[in-house]
Amino acid sequence: MAATLEVESTLTDRYQTTVPETVRRALGLSKRDKIQYTIRPGGEVVLTRAKPPEQADPVLGAFLGFLAHDIATHPHRLQAVDASFIQRLKLLTGDTEVDLDAPLSAEDE
Repeated sequence: MAATLEVESTLTDRYQTTVPETVRRALGLSKRDKIQYTIRPGGEVVLTRAKPPEQADPVLGAFLGFLAHDIATHPHRLQAVDASFIQRLKLLTGDTEVDLDAPLSAEDE
């Protein structure tokens, strides 16, 4: 069985601390990395390296880049959204609520 290594750090008056070098090495942390805390029912707190954010969608990024370039080079093409168009959209969608964070069903993917 592997030996358990225990280290400690001190909280400042502002509740900040330095992550000890042994912990940084064990987690492979570098400056500006994020740390995740998992609090278990018994009060035990597990510290892990946070997963990096998901990479941006390259297709969406290219499309947004295209739009930005088109707006910058042809600002005269921009048009205000007509109030009647917004009203029509509201009529079409009704009281439909959408949770953008909800996972898609298998048939929707």
